[in-house]
Amino acid sequence: MDAPTLTARLTAIVPQASLEPCSDTDQPTIRVSPADVVAVLYALRDTPELGFTFLADLTAVDWWPREPRYEMVYHLASVEPPRRLRLKVPVPGADPTVPSITQIWPAADWLEREVWDLFGIVFDGHADLRRLLMPDEWDGHPLRKDYPVQVNVPVRVSEPLQVSEEQFRANIVRDRKVRQGT
Repeated sequence: MDAPTLTARLTAIVPQASLEPCSDTDQPTIRVSPADVVAVLYALRDTPELGFTFLADLTAVDWWPREPRYEMVYHLASVEPPRRLRLKVPVPGADPTVPSITQIWPAADWLEREVWDLFGIVFDGHADLRRLLMPDEWDGHPLRKDYPVQVNVPVRVSEPLQVSEEQFRANIVRDRKVRQGT
């Protein structure tokens, strides 16, 4: 099923949704407004003839300096019949927020955390949006195109892998003092 056919079918199911078929090279691609993405994803999952029951991936793209700056990309799959679909959701740079889809696919939990951690896109309704890949004290979102290339991080000298129990405890105490700023 191609993008215009899928768009027509989705428009019949979710008439208020703003949908637009996109040019594609490898799989059908549809652009969806952020306000309609949850309703469209429910329709794609729950309509038997569509049957996109598997969220293969979700990620983001930073198109800086263009506006809308970001684009959320959802990759869906249907097992029977086997086919794939890509949804693109434009996200403004000033307030990068999209609805969370964890209520549709619980597996989206970690994927949304990863996108927030690296791009700074907020998922409205996500239960536990916190750092996943970067340290908690990391400043900024490193996959943004305007993120500084040169990051000033103090050089850490490597320590031996084999340490005694006393050295291990001393390292933990020292690390806690450094983290607390004492």
